[in-house]
Amino acid sequence: MSAEITKIAVFKGRNIRRVLVNDEWWFSVIDIVAVLTDSDNPRDYWYKMKVRETEEAKVELSTFCRQLKLEAADGKKYATDCANAEGVFRIIQSIPSPKAEPFKRWLARIGKERLDEIENPELGMQRTKELYEKKGYPKEWIEKRLRGIAVRQKLTDEWDGRGAGTDQDYAILTNEIMQGAFDLKVDEHKKHKGLKRENLRDHMTDLELIITILGEAATTRITTNRDSQGVPALKKDAKDGGAVAGRTRRDIERQIGEKVVSKENFLSLKAKKALK
Repeated sequence: MSAEITKIAVFKGRNIRRVLVNDEWWFSVIDIVAVLTDSDNPRDYWYKMKVRETEEAKVELSTFCRQLKLEAADGKKYATDCANAEGVFRIIQSIPSPKAEPFKRWLARIGKERLDEIENPELGMQRTKELYEKKGYPKEWIEKRLRGIAVRQKLTDEWDGRGAGTDQDYAILTNEIMQGAFDLKVDEHKKHKGLKRENLRDHMTDLELIITILGEAATTRITTNRDSQGVPALKKDAKDGGAVAGRTRRDIERQIGEKVVSKENFLSLKAKKALK
């Protein structure tokens, strides 16, 4: 199974969690129910809906779902009922809502975008670039961020094919690189920047991004050259790749006379711009 990528989709200003598994989007059913029904308790609505459909239509809606881990409001990941596009189309047939038809069109568009991106990966990068531009990131930073995304994807593809198949595996290996590169684990780096649920890389400075890219690119090359297999071997590769980036960071710090790791984040920069 390919690496799972979790993202947020937005329908009429409402967030719908989704996860990419084997090049197919799976959507949180609870989030869809919340959007279509405006229920105060979408989880309870979904439960009662399943019971009703079983009794009246003799249809088990759960058969259209699979349990996948999605991040909740508390920042932790929990097993959640998710459905692919086909399953969602069947489930919303059981929801009497005026939003159903526009939601179907939205879902079809989301699916087409993914198919287009599989055929031409540059489309996905272009959409990501446009998203960062709308958020107000500088052009030069966006270019580095996109390069980092490509390097990260290449690394996770290697990990996925060499025995690292869970979120915990990726977290362990990533922390090895970050520890070597910055003397900080991911959570420690986020805390240093005053972040909570935000994506750390979206708040890195140019130099922090460059060091991260170096660490992950070096790890990829080390892993392929060693033809490493299994998490223990990959962990050693990650440690060695992070050390390469760490040595570079320390050399930069000696030359510029200051630390590369910064408390600066995009939220604070955005606030400063607003005050001008």
